[in-house]
Amino acid sequence: MAGLTGGLAATSGCLSRIRALVGRNRPTTVALSIKTLPVDQDPYAIAIARQLSAWFEAAGIRATIQPITAEELYRQTLVNHEYDVFVGQYPGSFADPDAFYSLLHSTYSVESGMQNPFGYTNLLMDDLLERQRRETGRQRTETVTQIQRRLVQVCPFLVLGFPNVIRAARTDRFTGWNGVFEPSPVNLLTLNSNAESATRLRATTPDDRPMTNLNPLMSSHRGPADITDLLYDSLAYRYRGTLYPWAATNWEWTGEDPLELDVTLRDNLTWHDDQRLTASDAAFTYRLLRDTSLGSLSESVPTFRFRGRSSLVEQAEAVDDVTVRIRFTDCSRQVARRVLTVPVLPEHVWADRTDKATVSGVDVGVTTTDALVTSNIPPVGSGPLEFTSVTQGQTLVLERFDDHFIETAEETGLPSALSDGLAFEEFELQFVGSDSSAVDLIANDEADVTALGVGPDLTPTIGRARDVSLNVDRSGAFYYVGFNTRRPPLTNPRFRNTMARLVDRDNLAASVFDGYVDPAVSPLAGTPWLPADLAWEPSDPAVPFLGTDGSVDTESARKAFRAAGYRYNEQGRLLQS
Repeated sequence: MAGLTGGLAATSGCLSRIRALVGRNRPTTVALSIKTLPVDQDPYAIAIARQLSAWFEAAGIRATIQPITAEELYRQTLVNHEYDVFVGQYPGSFADPDAFYSLLHSTYSVESGMQNPFGYTNLLMDDLLERQRRETGRQRTETVTQIQRRLVQVCPFLVLGFPNVIRAARTDRFTGWNGVFEPSPVNLLTLNSNAESATRLRATTPDDRPMTNLNPLMSSHRGPADITDLLYDSLAYRYRGTLYPWAATNWEWTGEDPLELDVTLRDNLTWHDDQRLTASDAAFTYRLLRDTSLGSLSESVPTFRFRGRSSLVEQAEAVDDVTVRIRFTDCSRQVARRVLTVPVLPEHVWADRTDKATVSGVDVGVTTTDALVTSNIPPVGSGPLEFTSVTQGQTLVLERFDDHFIETAEETGLPSALSDGLAFEEFELQFVGSDSSAVDLIANDEADVTALGVGPDLTPTIGRARDVSLNVDRSGAFYYVGFNTRRPPLTNPRFRNTMARLVDRDNLAASVFDGYVDPAVSPLAGTPWLPADLAWEPSDPAVPFLGTDGSVDTESARKAFRAAGYRYNEQGRLLQS
């Protein structure tokens, strides 16, 4: 019996070793899911995902597409990090290279929101990101160039291109449509009225989130052209690349080590509820952005939005009613000025939103506060428009705030296009089910403008409509592909680099965007910060495609993945290394 038991034990051990050996020799195939918005919310994103799936399959990678709603996509990808690959449009423009800091620094790899959603960690990149904050002039330019080149090499995400936003707008009631929503709806100030009866500006949108949420801090409800910019003022506003005082009249640097700035607010600023807006509100805003619990919880809970900018502020305090003093972390003046563009929030409203909150669908390990989850309806801001009413999921109505400084001040110090006040008394944002429905409303004089872009297939319809203009603006909000670098094989930069070569941007430009896009590999394309070697040229692309005319060369792809340390099975499927 003892001998038999010993023999079985020996056999069992042998079998275990055999199973382990077989397991090592038979790795699983690479399979990736691609998450994105459905066609009715973003026809470009789903079309990109389908093409990516085809290219990945051609290279032997199993790829599936999962279209999900905007709020669910945000929750799964940017909060819970439950994804392999996602396709989307970046929620804003890169006005300054310091936007790379919160997007890529390893400090933010475990946070929620657009703070390093890719989980990318690299000490060399961290050093470059920190250096560009301190440097100026040529030194900073060289560092930003290194960041962009390294981004193309290690590929935590892939920039695809900057779309041209196509809008339909009626010309019989208002004029001056080009660029009115880019990069912010505040540009509606540039409109002119053609008729005395045109007192309400009627806009359409396929996105119903503004009808359910007006919280300027809530990333999942804020897009590239954010309606809350009309409701909340910032101390400064960037217009055509230049930073102008907005709620502030001026600012003065009062210290260098540490860097310190005194900002003077305009006189007689008020909130929409008639309470006075003071420097105390501005100082409170910076404290809230750094920690929305204001120290009431055991750990700080920063905002998902404005994370990079708020991290520049060491301290903010009101010197008097109209002067706020801001002390900065280790950074240059050029970078520090970015903090002036965050929305100023009323302390008497938001100070009561610091308690811990719970959100369905979010991992229990994620701590959040009421400030980050409130729908904020009705909102109390100080912007040129104030809240009037909302019909859930259908229509949002705002009205002109007659006490706003652009309506009351004789001299604003702003460009004339922004300082003459609004050309309308009310603004109506109406939800529509499709792009074609939006264009029909414009053509039938039931709306004035499509707030968001429509598909290029509708350009002939817009062109034929009477008293309707076709407006095309280059968006600063690029389309991109995000990789979850926390999950193998996407943890491997060589794997991601090879994946990047499976993407034909010129083919996407033609097949998905119908030519209405500028292909790119860097978020800083179209700015003076882009190095010449990363400028996109169809004849000499910065990232060569492993194929021709949108078709992957299977042998070239397999050779590239083998060179990266991977191999294929007999069925031509790529295997985990």
